[in-house]
Amino acid sequence: MISRRGFLRLVGGSFFSMVSLGAYAVGIEPMLLTHVTRYSLTPPNWPAGLRLRIVALADIHACRPWMTPERIASLVRDANALQPDLIVLLGDYTASMRLVTDGVPASEWAQALSGLKAPLGVLSILGNHDWWSDPEAQKAGAGPVVARRALEHVGIPVLENDVVRLEKDGHGFWIAGLADQLAFLPSQDHDGFKGLDDLDGTLAKASDGAPVILLAHEPDIFPKVPRRVSLTLCGHTHGGQVRLFGYSPVVPSRFGNRFAYGHVVEENRNLIVSGGLGFSILPVRFGMRPEILSIELGPA
Repeated sequence: MISRRGFLRLVGGSFFSMVSLGAYAVGIEPMLLTHVTRYSLTPPNWPAGLRLRIVALADIHACRPWMTPERIASLVRDANALQPDLIVLLGDYTASMRLVTDGVPASEWAQALSGLKAPLGVLSILGNHDWWSDPEAQKAGAGPVVARRALEHVGIPVLENDVVRLEKDGHGFWIAGLADQLAFLPSQDHDGFKGLDDLDGTLAKASDGAPVILLAHEPDIFPKVPRRVSLTLCGHTHGGQVRLFGYSPVVPSRFGNRFAYGHVVEENRNLIVSGGLGFSILPVRFGMRPEILSIELGPA
């Protein structure tokens, strides 16, 4: 039988462990040096002579003290140092979290992102928080949202149900950007969230047989993505922000852990979901460090 003194030591030790764990999850892991997560794959029907390096940043959620313009500028330097052919931004630049000391105006985070450089350029899409944080767009039921205007002001194109054809080493390929699937909050006009995404219409704009890389903020679109798409890149989930032994207790997806994080292959189709850089709801990360993706496509 455990003694009274032993019981008190156990309780005290457990309490200290819980406090320490909470302090780490809130104050340390979210601010750790950003991890570079690397993937290397050759999708089906990928051109043999096309070797492409894509660097992806997702879910910045600019705010103070967690994601300041200075920290974003540091992430930009880290991304450029990876020497990508192309940089893509996967949405959610704004923060809707209440536990912040101050917001970061769109002009400031966009200016920090303007330092991104790659030979084939920088392309972006929007996320749900970029729409939700714009009351005028919510009221009007249409954009452009503040985030889009800020990105375009610093020269970063925003793809909303649109495509861009790029070329490297004599091989063409398409980048398709999907409009957000949760753009409008529930209102008197409609129940539930309302999206602006048009997958079929977007892919129809890729007018030849060159490979397609799809940018979509939320990964829930993936079951509908046809095999023509070589790779789908998403953010939104933050890897659940808390992830233990490959499992995230809470994932903002109707598919739960199926598309929570990482490289998913289904029916010979490829999806990569970023764990993101910032956070929403709570400033907590545990087992899911902020990350930048570096993706090598094509044979080594």
